Amino acid sequence: MSTRVPRTHPYIPNSAPQVRKAMLAAVGAQDVEEFYADIPAALRLDRPLRLPEPFRSEARLVAHLEELLSRNTAVPPGRSFLGAGCYRHHVPAVVDEIVNRSEFLTAYAGEPYEDHGRFQALWEYQSLMAELLAVDVVNVPTYDGFQAAATALRMAGRATGRHRLLLVGAIDPDRLSRIRDYTRGAHRLHPVTADPAAVRTALAGGDVAAVYAQLTDHRGRVDPALPEYVELAHAAGALAVVQVNPLSLGVLSPPADLGADLTCGDLQPLGIHPSFGGGNAGFIGSPDDERLVAEYPSRLFGLAPTDVPGEYGFGDVAYERTSFALREEGKEWVGTAAALHGIAAGVYLALMGPHGMREIGGTVLAHTAYARQRLAQVPGIELDDPAAVHFADFTVRYTGARTAAEIADALLARGLHGGTPAGPREGRYCVTEQHTRADLDRLADTLEEIAK
Repeated sequence: MSTRVPRTHPYIPNSAPQVRKAMLAAVGAQDVEEFYADIPAALRLDRPLRLPEPFRSEARLVAHLEELLSRNTAVPPGRSFLGAGCYRHHVPAVVDEIVNRSEFLTAYAGEPYEDHGRFQALWEYQSLMAELLAVDVVNVPTYDGFQAAATALRMAGRATGRHRLLLVGAIDPDRLSRIRDYTRGAHRLHPVTADPAAVRTALAGGDVAAVYAQLTDHRGRVDPALPEYVELAHAAGALAVVQVNPLSLGVLSPPADLGADLTCGDLQPLGIHPSFGGGNAGFIGSPDDERLVAEYPSRLFGLAPTDVPGEYGFGDVAYERTSFALREEGKEWVGTAAALHGIAAGVYLALMGPHGMREIGGTVLAHTAYARQRLAQVPGIELDDPAAVHFADFTVRYTGARTAAEIADALLARGLHGGTPAGPREGRYCVTEQHTRADLDRLADTLEEIAK
């Protein structure tokens, strides 16, 4: 039961005690706190927000915000080695120019329901992503890549009618948290090591809906056993759901070419600026298989007949699948999409083209290999998996006296963002096409100085 004292807010009608009481009675709840029961205690704030007293003038408010913003420190791209799911890549100026146009930027959800020009823009995005992923169907973006993974697994569960999900290898803890929350009550999660023998053993029983694997895992490691996971899943009657960094597909085979049924990931590397709490959008791709297409909860755009016989335009495909059409009978609830990010990704892919994607993918792959080679030469640093191929992200072990947190602080004091602690003695780094060889040498030299 809430201990907060009810009060009426002048601009929020449902804060009036009598209105709140009537609304709670209508839904059968005793207290507003019941609506938050599924939020883990660790994520809740057990105190009021630390906010200043209300400012009585616009000038004072602006001055306060400017003081807060002045605490931010800009770090040049070549001095930031942060990644693990959110990356600093070059965003061509054309991308920002187009997505900041008013007809794209100001529309609710980034997709007004009768704007056929925008429908075409999203159809173009879907088409370009489908070519990159080697699939036939791509959805309008979900909130982020975490949601895309969770939704793809729920799709697999509905398509197969099974309830167990195998999760292979090292998975981003935040993504795993979203998967756990979104599949709770419908599926049982079964984590397994990235080993075909372990996957084969875990598939026994005939109740697995999907094998979830990653082309590159949370540590950036390219998993050479991915084709085996897909084969094992199909042999057991399960679907193969594969997570992928889309930028890596300039140099790595798309999961669909390896037999994956559903491919998912985050659009952020494709022309979207990283930002705190934003800059993410999720994609899901599949073959044109009615069993899978029917399970997409989000909107799909394609060529649709108009009221004029024989005339076609861009519009919703199989709209009856969605919660927009069916409301509570929908496959899943779907709210505001990150469609504007889809348009950004579409512009980025159109600018890059196949040659550009190959070039940037090869550059990131080469930079990652060089960075790992240089850091391995630093006394007190070891690679976690020396023989593996990594894309963008990689992890090192610190064998000296300093902890990962101490090394990260020491780097920051020298103007470098890197070595995000991945454990007491582990640091995670990321390199992209924005780094130069000199940037990577500076990182290695600085780490050697810290070690001494």
